[in-house]
Amino acid sequence: MKSMKIVKKAQAGFTLIELMIVVAIIGILAAVAIPAYQDYVAKSKFAAALAEVSAGKTGVDVLMNQDPNAVQADVQSASGLKAASNTCSSDTASAANAGVVTLVCTINGGPATVAGKTITLSRTGAGAWSCDTNLAAADKTKIAGTSCNGS
Repeated sequence: MKSMKIVKKAQAGFTLIELMIVVAIIGILAAVAIPAYQDYVAKSKFAAALAEVSAGKTGVDVLMNQDPNAVQADVQSASGLKAASNTCSSDTASAANAGVVTLVCTINGGPATVAGKTITLSRTGAGAWSCDTNLAAADKTKIAGTSCNGS
């Protein structure tokens, strides 16, 4: 019987088509992941700003129980809002008029969909709070959800 020699050839690397397939897969994943990540960052920036300005409601409610016609400086102080922070470039509170107060946060930084937009918390004389924002109509539901939709 003749002996056959089996020659093993070591694989030298990836073929061009294999590399092209990998690059195509990475491209498809990036095309889906980047917009989803931008939405996530915008939502988190908006939520942080809303949490910051919402923290001022308690102090304002306490002040309105004592003086429903407090001046702006007193309302600003009672809210505990800073003039500027990493989240909001300006937090302002209006002077009270029969218990009616407005707290405003202008979002500092973040994606273009939320950068420079405002969150406005409004208090009625009866003490009910409502939230509104100047996000684009298409972004309100996607970013703000039901937390701040003008109601």
